[in-house]
Amino acid sequence: MLRRPKPTDSETDLLREQERFLSSGAQASASVVRRPDKRRPQCGVTEKPLDSGDVQRDVVSIEDFPDEVPSLTPAPPKKSRFKSRRVTFDFEDAEEQLDRHDTHISAVLSRIIEKDTSSVPVSLPEFTGMAFPKVLHRSQHCEMPKGSCPGRKKSIFARQITAQRLKDGKAPLNHPDLFSQTQTKKDLVVGCSTNKDQIGVSGPKLISGQGLGMRGSSEETMRIHRENQDKLQSMSESEILDEQKKLLSQLDPRLVGFVKSRRAKNIPSSTSPPHLPGACALRSDGMGDFSNASSAHVDMEMEPEEKPVSEADLPVKLHKDWVHMDKLEPEKLEWMRDLPPPRKKGTNQAMQARFDFAGTLIPPTEDLPTHLGLHHHGEEPERAGYSLQELFLLSRSQVIQQRTLALSTLANIIFKARCGEYCTSLKGSVLSSLLDAGLLFLLRFSLDDNVEGVLSAALHALHALVVCAEDEACMDSTFSWINGMSSFPLLPSADEEDDEDEPLKETKEHDDKSDYEVARQDVVKGLLKMKLLPRLRYILEVVRPSPHVIHDIMEIIIRLARHSSSSATQVLDCPRLIEVIVRDFLPPSWTAPASVPPNSLYGLPQTSALKLLRVLSTAGRHLCARVLNSFGVKERLSCLLSAEPGDLLLGEAEAIRICTEAYRLWAVAARYGQACELYLDLYPALLKSIQSPGLLGPSEPLLPDRLQRLEALVCLLTQITHTAGCHQELQIDMLRSGVEDSLPPPLVCWEHVCGLQQTLLFHLKNFVKGLDSEAQREISLALIPAYLVYLQAYYHQLSLQKSFSPVQTLEELEGLATELINLLSHPVVQNLIKTIKSFSVVCDSPQNHTEAPASLPGLFCPRWWDSPGIASPFPLLTGLAFLLDTVTAIHKGLTLKFTALLSKPVLDYLNCAARASPTLSLSRAWLLRHEHHLLYLLLRLAHKLVPIDPEVAKQTPLFHQMALVLLTWLLPGSEFLAHQLLSTIIFSKSSIVESHSGGPEAVELGELRLQEEACSSTQALGTLLREACAQLPSIRACFLTQLAHLEPAVVVSRNSHLGRTPWITCQFLPELSGPIVPSDWPYLPLVSLYERTGVSEGGGLSVQELPQGALMAVTHCLQWLLVLEVWRKEALKVIPPVAKLARLSCVFLCSSDLFLEKPIQSLSWALFRLLTRSSRLNSLDLSVPPPGLASFQDLYSALLAQYEAVSFGDPLFGCFILLPLQRRHSVALRLALFGEHEGLLRSLSVTMKQLSIPLELFTSPPEDSLALLRLYFRCLLTGALKQRWCPVLYVVALSHLNSFIFSQHAAAQEVEAARVSMLRKIFYLTDEVLKKHLLWFRLPQQQSDCGFDLYEQLPAIRTKRLEQVLGPQDITNDKGLQDQSERLSEYKRKRACGRSLCNASHLWEEPVLRLTPVGGACAATHTCGRSLCNASHMWQEPVQRLSPVGGACAAAHMWEEPVQRLTPVGGACAAAHTCGRSLCNASHLWEEPVQRLTPVGGACAAAHMWEEPVQRLTCGRSLCSGSPVGGACAAAHMWEELVLRLTCGRSLCSGSHVGGACAVRGACAAAHMWEEPVQRHTCGRSLCSGSHVGGACAAAHMWEEPVPQLSEGLKLWLVSTISL
Repeated sequence: MLRRPKPTDSETDLLREQERFLSSGAQASASVVRRPDKRRPQCGVTEKPLDSGDVQRDVVSIEDFPDEVPSLTPAPPKKSRFKSRRVTFDFEDAEEQLDRHDTHISAVLSRIIEKDTSSVPVSLPEFTGMAFPKVLHRSQHCEMPKGSCPGRKKSIFARQITAQRLKDGKAPLNHPDLFSQTQTKKDLVVGCSTNKDQIGVSGPKLISGQGLGMRGSSEETMRIHRENQDKLQSMSESEILDEQKKLLSQLDPRLVGFVKSRRAKNIPSSTSPPHLPGACALRSDGMGDFSNASSAHVDMEMEPEEKPVSEADLPVKLHKDWVHMDKLEPEKLEWMRDLPPPRKKGTNQAMQARFDFAGTLIPPTEDLPTHLGLHHHGEEPERAGYSLQELFLLSRSQVIQQRTLALSTLANIIFKARCGEYCTSLKGSVLSSLLDAGLLFLLRFSLDDNVEGVLSAALHALHALVVCAEDEACMDSTFSWINGMSSFPLLPSADEEDDEDEPLKETKEHDDKSDYEVARQDVVKGLLKMKLLPRLRYILEVVRPSPHVIHDIMEIIIRLARHSSSSATQVLDCPRLIEVIVRDFLPPSWTAPASVPPNSLYGLPQTSALKLLRVLSTAGRHLCARVLNSFGVKERLSCLLSAEPGDLLLGEAEAIRICTEAYRLWAVAARYGQACELYLDLYPALLKSIQSPGLLGPSEPLLPDRLQRLEALVCLLTQITHTAGCHQELQIDMLRSGVEDSLPPPLVCWEHVCGLQQTLLFHLKNFVKGLDSEAQREISLALIPAYLVYLQAYYHQLSLQKSFSPVQTLEELEGLATELINLLSHPVVQNLIKTIKSFSVVCDSPQNHTEAPASLPGLFCPRWWDSPGIASPFPLLTGLAFLLDTVTAIHKGLTLKFTALLSKPVLDYLNCAARASPTLSLSRAWLLRHEHHLLYLLLRLAHKLVPIDPEVAKQTPLFHQMALVLLTWLLPGSEFLAHQLLSTIIFSKSSIVESHSGGPEAVELGELRLQEEACSSTQALGTLLREACAQLPSIRACFLTQLAHLEPAVVVSRNSHLGRTPWITCQFLPELSGPIVPSDWPYLPLVSLYERTGVSEGGGLSVQELPQGALMAVTHCLQWLLVLEVWRKEALKVIPPVAKLARLSCVFLCSSDLFLEKPIQSLSWALFRLLTRSSRLNSLDLSVPPPGLASFQDLYSALLAQYEAVSFGDPLFGCFILLPLQRRHSVALRLALFGEHEGLLRSLSVTMKQLSIPLELFTSPPEDSLALLRLYFRCLLTGALKQRWCPVLYVVALSHLNSFIFSQHAAAQEVEAARVSMLRKIFYLTDEVLKKHLLWFRLPQQQSDCGFDLYEQLPAIRTKRLEQVLGPQDITNDKGLQDQSERLSEYKRKRACGRSLCNASHLWEEPVLRLTPVGGACAATHTCGRSLCNASHMWQEPVQRLSPVGGACAAAHMWEEPVQRLTPVGGACAAAHTCGRSLCNASHLWEEPVQRLTPVGGACAAAHMWEEPVQRLTCGRSLCSGSPVGGACAAAHMWEELVLRLTCGRSLCSGSHVGGACAVRGACAAAHMWEEPVQRHTCGRSLCSGSHVGGACAAAHMWEEPVPQLSEGLKLWLVSTISL
């Protein structure tokens, strides 16, 4: 009988028992049964349907699928054996069903085409009396047919199916004798056989035909095979190769591999593939023969077969006694081979980073010994070290040692990554990669382990991730600085979406989000959401870990509390967490530890526990009160501070550190005005600690721990002094408003603290003397700032007390000033001041080489870690300047003594800071805040010294510049400093010395050219500056009103900076979201008005409908901007030019007529000309979105729409529209104007003189946008763009079209076709003027009146281009183009009145020649005997169309009066009366309305035969009433009576929308032709005197008699018109 194995049996015993069992032949109690796959095809013949007459030919199957079927997409569905017996429906098409369910077949056999089976009879399925197929039971006895599938074991179900088929007289499935494969032949081979019968005996290897389901399937298969062979024989080798490549590219690579595997399986490995004997010519024409080698090349490649592995190739020699080695698995033995050598050379390819157990990065080329344990059997076994993926895997191992080792290694890697050791070696951030991979969850899972070693390693890794020791050391070192207790919450920068939603639903959102989503955005919030605090409390309370683990837990909780006030509240609210910490690590009594360091920290006071309570107290006054009163912390503070550090039964260093933290915790509470009763109880102990002898003994210098304890003590006394100084104010408030409505006064009053000043002042003097000693220098530099801050608090509160004695205090301050001067002049301090630039974060930004994940921000200050706060000059200078600000406020006579503080190094520092552009981040904000305070105090001192010290006054522009720059840097929590800068320095007249030292006059001299080019409505720049400087108090009030929303923050900041401790609610600064005041704050009134009215009302409100004071606010805003742009432009360099343009555009978008107001118009013109100076235009980049806008194009679209609606053709608004149309800016802006706002071109009447931008910026380089060129061409041809309506864009369009049509550069076919089309259309234009401008255009000329020059003779290259496009015959037939140069020369020689009419005509978009028959050669025309029609070479249309008499020749000879006497209405009018034809009859012959005489419309109401009687025009009523453009302005120059009435007392244009209230431009302001007052034209002087254009019309150059004679003729003409 066999016995059961025992635990003591060896392997030999087990093998011996196994042999006995096998030899006995007993039946095993258990057997292994491998069930075959039912879907696995059986060996046998093709299954036939039950009904032999049912023929189905629409199914194609492939024989003998391998065990591993290649995965197809989608996978082939399962097929049932009994599907034919199921009930089918007629409407369900089998083909569609096949395509729907068997889409994989179409992917393989997509090219198979079914033959026509219409003649094949269809047999209906056999109907049975059963509703469902008969069920086969396993109990039925069915034997396995012999030889059905040899060598393969079949399942019960398969045997039943085979027996059923045999019973029905059918062959079993997959029968081996179904087909006889007599010969193995290559597929797709290029070859042939001389014996054609060989084809009949060979069969296909892939297609069996078993899916045909019909009789004679083998014959059908062979017939298909023969067709394939015939097809291959008819193809050449190249065709077969092409088809093979095409087929392989279409098939799935896995399917190709499947076919190759079948081929490799059917061909024995021992035999070589058969070769076809000989070669065969593929084509009868002898176009090449191919050998066996070439045919083998065409065949599909076979995968190489694996060679059998022998025992000699194995890394070890197998032994027959080894267990389970009967089956050879070589791949599992590969790890026993020797490691391959590491690479000898480096590579540029990225490689996986590997680390040792200390977290050090191992180079890929380093060969380390294997005994270090860094080699393993994972990926890259030749490389030592572990990758992050492998460490993650090991950290979840079931082996405790592996988990511990992996977590410890991760902790070391995280620590080194935070120190920045991998920044230069690795690509990407290690911490970010770890966090993205789920490190936080891995550590949290590890904290739930019940093994203390794993817990310790996990906490160590979490501590390395969350806590930064350098950050804590830096914040502790700045604790005694000014407002050093305050700090920014360590919050990650939130996304825009979070910024919008968190203030509303912060708690709800974090509850809805998953842990991963919260942790990805904020690590601390993720840890709190994962219930980390209860787990830490459990570890402290139950597990009671080792000392270093306790320190890690405390520092982790401290970092969680520094996150925000809400996080600190969660820490305080965690059940039993603070109770356990206070009970176990802040006991009221304890015994001395048995060893140093102690083995257990339970029952001993700990520094980290006190620091945790201090950080929690910093989060708010209510939290501080809970910490002090709910957990008995007051009693513990009294216990710790009542005794000397040596009496605390602890080590000396640990006792001093505990006392230091206790002082700091008390100081935080005193800053809220709390725990002041402890001061009365511990006053003797405090006094004893202050008066300790030998503070600066040369033999025993202070240790760093004692130094920090003394700093904390002085800081505590400073806060208690502030609290005592507020006692009087609170007592008065309580007496006024009652006990319930006011804060209770503190228990400490001023009499309790006033006696400490003398002791501390004595210590300060000793410290100043200690600067001379090399041993005491560092200690003195570290302690002096704390004493200076205390003295500032003392004298500031002293000045507010009733017991304040001015005389006594002034005497004390004079003595103190002497000590301060000695301190300031000391060589050590002077050397410290010289290093201020090197320590400045503003001037010299420190390079951050540490990794900072966005979800876990920190301070990252490695430079301050070596000697935090000692070597920096900022604490000493800030404390000194803070004290001087208070001293000089009380004793103003001492101000002049402290000029030395503004020495040359300090001025150099201010110069450097004024030009700096520091970037803001949380890692720099804590240092920037202290430096900002120093800059503010220096500016306060300089502002006091400027009126009394001439040397300091020379640097006034620097101080003002620095104040403007500092205002945009101040961070949240410094709102009071910003308010003080705005109230005292920035808008002070003494700060802007240029306003009273000839600054405006100097600007006027420097802007002479600007004033010459400016329009008559623009005031001088100097005048505007003088007015702005006179309004500085009002401007200051305007901006303070705009910043009124900051008033609550200003009050909170004021309480903090002035030490009003009872009103301080929290020492966490506001969240760092950016500076307090935006960088574009000078535009704030304008932007706020746009947000209130422009956005909501669409800019449609008039000035009267705007909010009260809006006009004055915008005026003050523009005045201040003008002052800054002229005298303080460096202060605005932080604002991008595109932002300036966008902000100024709000002037037009705020209101419908705000920009038409005179002061707004003048200031906007001045700012626009300053913005568009050549030195600033190049920096304008409109591709950059302006701050607050998605893109500039959106703003420009709004400007275009507003211009069309309310512009009234204003030239200022037009210049803002033209500015973005420069060639270097985006073509989308130009397309928006010409494509979407084409109607705007009718009123964009900015002239060349009003445009302050060089015209070349619009025309160069040539336009390359075909769409825009087509728009240019369309606007010119349709008349939407005319010279008199839009002069600037007319020239721009001419320039670009001329360059385009005559371009010689090769272009695409579409572009070339567009050139030819445009050139043809231009050549056949009926508008000869436009045709001449397009063809004869030479260069843009901004100084010219028309804006461009024309060629006198068409260049030969252009003529050649025309001949190429049009043909030489068309060019020759065009006489006007042929003689154009000759006619121009003739007109230059024939001048009738001193100036050629040709020169003036180009100023008129519609030439005057078309309207006056005087044109051409004038008087010479009549004397030369030639007909006027023939002489008028420049008349584009026949004169008959302009002459009322019919025939200009006859009319020309009837004119008896000199041509000079002709009226500007047209020569045809005078002729009309002499020929007996009425003017009415003559007027209808004028096809062009009279409006064409005036560029803007003129007397357009009268143009169509004057609907109102002329009597109404001459009786005092202006014709322009009812006229939208200009009124009777154009005609006003002809009526002497009307002119006198229009110009008496009020400018004619005062009510006109075009021209403004400008009397200088006369009645014809809209016509742009009058440049002198109308009075000058009616006083007898010639109309054309001083006029560049020539008076009211082009004929004005010919008037030699004064205007009164012209007026008589006009009167006569008017009388005749009225009579008609």
